[in-house]
Order: sequence, then C-alpha cells, then structure tokens
Amino acid sequence: MARTRPRPKKYVRKLEARKPCKHGKTGVVLEPYQVILRPLVTEKGTHQSTRYNSYTFMVNPLANKTQIQSAIEELFDKKVIGVRTQNYRGKKTRFRQAEGKQSAWKKAIVTLHEDDRIEFF
Repeated sequence: MARTRPRPKKYVRKLEARKPCKHGKTGVVLEPYQVILRPLVTEKGTHQSTRYNSYTFMVNPLANKTQIQSAIEELFDKKVIGVRTQNYRGKKTRFRQAEGKQSAWKKAIVTLHEDDRIEFF
C-alpha cells in the first residue's frame, strides 16, 4: 500500500478553519441600559429626527441589531421600524510628541413608527 506524503501545516490549518463552529452562544448577555450608551445629538441627527423620525445612538460594539431594537422598545416604550448600524474605527491622534489612539465605537440609527417620538430636551 502506498503511503501518502505528509500534509503541510498550513494546509491542515486551512482545513481546520473550514469546519463548522461547535461552541454555543456567546457568554456576554447585555442589559438594555448596557446596549444604549448615549444619544448622539448632532445637526445631522436632529435633521433626521424631524424629517425621517430616525434617531442616532452610540451603542455597545458587542450589541447586534435585534438587541438594539429590543433595548429601544424597552427603555423608551416606542415601536421600532428599523435599525441601521455603523462601526467606527479609532483614529490615531497626536499631542505634541505623544501618539495615541481614539477608541473604536458603534453608531445605531433607529427608525421609529410614525406616531412615536423621542424628546431629548
């Protein structure tokens, strides 16, 4: 019987990566007050809230769209139509000779039902 040659480690690692993931749900369970960090009150956000009934929030980077929707409905008691999210990378900054990095964050644009409104002021 002919012996096969040994497979390279890189190829074996590639085959291992193709196998489906076997662990269950993630261990992080976020409460509604941990999902929504703060509202973003900007000129563009104010325009969206008056014209399209959409509100912007800074949210936890680990939160997904369904968690954000349920958190808004629970905290503000409003009906959510849709959620859009954007991930922002942290920028490199400088102050004199010291270099730093801003933290990465996540933004959510939440569209509410036409009868619902959120008042921040």
